[in-house]
Amino acid sequence: MINAVVVGAAGRMGRMVVNAIQNSDGISCRGAVEAVGHPSLGRDAGVVAGLGELGVRIQDDLKSVIQQGDVIVDFTSAEASLGNIEVAAGYHKPMVVGSTGFSAKQMDDVRRLTKEMPCVISPNMSVGVNLLFRIVEEIARVLGQDYDVEIVEAHHRMKKDAPSGTALRLGEVIARALGRDWEEVGVYGRKGMVGERTNAEIGIQAIRAGDIVGEHTVFFGGMGERIEVTHRAHTRDTFARGAVRAAKWVVGRKPGLYDMGDVLGLKESKA
Repeated sequence: MINAVVVGAAGRMGRMVVNAIQNSDGISCRGAVEAVGHPSLGRDAGVVAGLGELGVRIQDDLKSVIQQGDVIVDFTSAEASLGNIEVAAGYHKPMVVGSTGFSAKQMDDVRRLTKEMPCVISPNMSVGVNLLFRIVEEIARVLGQDYDVEIVEAHHRMKKDAPSGTALRLGEVIARALGRDWEEVGVYGRKGMVGERTNAEIGIQAIRAGDIVGEHTVFFGGMGERIEVTHRAHTRDTFARGAVRAAKWVVGRKPGLYDMGDVLGLKESKA
């Protein structure tokens, strides 16, 4: 049995992760952490997640419960996750991180810290989305330079970052497949007399409305035809199930930084 510690356990995703863990064979929630001052501190993580008593009280310090887990699952924020990765590295504990919005400097720190422990980080834990990354990469390679690429993403009105981490990853994957530098060709929205579209640019448009869980569409537009590839998440449960799959996979792996492509066997494994 794999014992898991969930950080951000009282948040929207954290509660779903606790549920997914308890409804999955071979893994159990043995620790729960929330931010200092959170109103759910001291409460049972199972009750907070709507499961009933688990005997796991939510704490405010990862160090106090980290030894109870074989793996830490973190859905907090980039800044908080980086601090938690540093703690986990000190104990050589594997992690799964679903936070988004890491800066280039923060990712440099993550790569340094994951020399001490294995860590799966993905902007989207959905199995379907990670298959989408692979699919659009292949489409881009086959179509080559003659098709314009545009990405449209839609999320709920409460999402704080834009564009989504998933949309950014799609852009990076496609740019790499086409031999382009994402930092040079990424275009974030358009307004006014922006001029004719260049052949190299890859556009991203962000929509925020209502309770949209998450939708991503990639357009490959050529002369006389276009290809559209869409993934729609109907429930956040799919992200939680993916995180649990990653948590089971990462235990026992060699130190290093992994993503869901590694977990799903979509690329060569480091282990």
